[in-house]
Amino acid sequence: MPLDAKALGRALHEDLSLHSTLCRRDAGAFQKAIRCDQEVLVACTQEQRLFAELGLQTEGAVAPIRFVNIRETGGWSRDAAQASPKIAALLAAARLPDPPPVPTVSYQSTGRLLIIGPLDAAEQAAALLCDVLDVTLFTQGPGNAGGAQARRHPVLGGRITGLTGWLGAFDLQWQADNPIDLDLCTRCNACVAACPENAIGLDYQIDLSACRAHRSCVQQCQAAGAIDFQRAASAQQERFDLVLDLRAAGAGPGFVQHALPQGYFRWDGRDSAALFRLRELVGAFEKPRFFVYQQRLCAHSRNASVGCNACVDICSAEAIASDKSHQQIQVNPHLCVGCGACTTVCPTGALAYAYPDATQLGARFRTLLSTYAAAGGRDAVLLLHSQDRGQALVGELGRAARLGLAHGVPAHVIPVALWHTASAGLDLWLSALAYGAAQLVLLSTHEEAPQYLDGLQAQMDVAQDIWRGLGHAGTPVQWLRATSAADLDTALQALGRTARSPAVAARFAVAQEKRSTLALALEQLIEHAPLPAAQRPQAIALPAAGSPLGSIEVNKDRCTLCLSCVGACPAGALQDNPQLPQLRFIEANCVQCGLCASTCPEDAIRLQPRLLLAPGRQQPRVLNEASPWACVRCGKPFGTVQAIEAMLGRLSGHAMFQGAARERIKMCSDCRVIDLHSSPHETKAMDL
Repeated sequence: MPLDAKALGRALHEDLSLHSTLCRRDAGAFQKAIRCDQEVLVACTQEQRLFAELGLQTEGAVAPIRFVNIRETGGWSRDAAQASPKIAALLAAARLPDPPPVPTVSYQSTGRLLIIGPLDAAEQAAALLCDVLDVTLFTQGPGNAGGAQARRHPVLGGRITGLTGWLGAFDLQWQADNPIDLDLCTRCNACVAACPENAIGLDYQIDLSACRAHRSCVQQCQAAGAIDFQRAASAQQERFDLVLDLRAAGAGPGFVQHALPQGYFRWDGRDSAALFRLRELVGAFEKPRFFVYQQRLCAHSRNASVGCNACVDICSAEAIASDKSHQQIQVNPHLCVGCGACTTVCPTGALAYAYPDATQLGARFRTLLSTYAAAGGRDAVLLLHSQDRGQALVGELGRAARLGLAHGVPAHVIPVALWHTASAGLDLWLSALAYGAAQLVLLSTHEEAPQYLDGLQAQMDVAQDIWRGLGHAGTPVQWLRATSAADLDTALQALGRTARSPAVAARFAVAQEKRSTLALALEQLIEHAPLPAAQRPQAIALPAAGSPLGSIEVNKDRCTLCLSCVGACPAGALQDNPQLPQLRFIEANCVQCGLCASTCPEDAIRLQPRLLLAPGRQQPRVLNEASPWACVRCGKPFGTVQAIEAMLGRLSGHAMFQGAARERIKMCSDCRVIDLHSSPHETKAMDL
């Protein structure tokens, strides 16, 4: 790699020494460095295991060690000679502190494995796993050749009615409705030979639709007593730690979601990777609790009305469910896979990504982009990819470039590994653009759930409309689809260098609160937009799908100022006025959840997705107001003329609201009580 130690040192404000064969000839320099108490950064991940072992073997080593890959990500590329700004940025970001610990989710597995499928295939899989795991089979037909005669494992049979759970807690429900008791069956095959309809297979289950009640099998099985057609079907349930499913996806009750629960595997009989992973899943395990939920911010439901359902719809693990009775959502942390898609589509920030959180990811973006610019880099493109398949593709591309088979990652493209590509959304994208990114590219490896692509594309459309509305050219955020290193190389070269960074880079820090970050990024982008203020529209229209920004329109002829919408608004965008009958609105707070519209009894509210560029986004404005109604007894204002008149009109024919009762509708609450107690007729009725 054509590394320039002096240039990198200037960018990082340090005096750097370069060791080109550190993992072999210069290992002593590494050992010397880790004897100090300062953090040591190793800019290579190829020999991470070797360095870790050297650290353990070096006497007096106290320095914490970090690793970063600059080889495949930039040093091995045809642009490597121009990659110093990018390498400096990667080095600077690698020195950021690790995310602080978060609560964890625990799993406990004793190795009880359930294998579901044809008996012959299930027994073949069991033979590869039974030395480590405690195997139980659930037969789903005999298979091509039937099962082995020797019963090596417990065998269950019947009709599966349910399969739920996760690693260490899978619950299987089935209906034991077959006449043959597999615990009593000796597999002598006498019943199979005796059945004239061939209704009994080598899984020793009877196909009742083919059976003609000859009962020859019962006579043959008198000694074992395993067959009883009079046995009542019974519901059974058992718990397992792991599940290996040999059925085709969707063939019977099971898991069909895109992100399968941990501990559940499908196997086609060829790929052995699932079997190897199963063997490792015995013991206690932990994972981060990837999300934080704040019900007070949630726009899912209010007043028995459903507003935002974005997180429920996008979750590929089916870990999020609606809980309308408590006006909230429920997230199952054991099913959550940490993709973060729910947090990116959440308009309020009620669901937030916790590991790493938004502040840490924002600091990473800002460090990468500011260091890149300080080192002389221009028009940086952030390539956001998953830390699994996406990172593997970037590595494959770098190695292909080293062999001259590919161009490699361009010098202005900075790869950024995320837990999942869906874990960063509109607020962080706009922040990165404000920090100086010319473009963000999301790498799709075709392993993402379809709803992820739809949800992120909706946010991309919003970003695009904002970007263009402010006078920028190009596409601020886009997909880059690749399934191989060659695909990735072609797509990266097609990007070119047409996108340009904003003229002024932001200095704000990403906040943990999503709406605060969104407001800061928008303020920066609007203030430094290339389109002069005089030429900008008053507002930029945004797509209805995916927009967390906008206004509402109120039909004043319909609105009675009942203010039910104020109580339903989860973001404080709709407000009343304690002194006057007014409906007020703060546009910057509106999340376009639609709860106000669904709650309004008069159907007087319509959503208007947009970004208001004119001053006043954060100031309340009056959407509707009316003359107050004055109490006919004391003159104190209460309610509105429109509301009281509407009430009088609706109750005009009601027998209970005639005469004095009708007049009380025109009174304030205090005067109603006084009038009720002062009325002789009603006082006598109350005494009675």
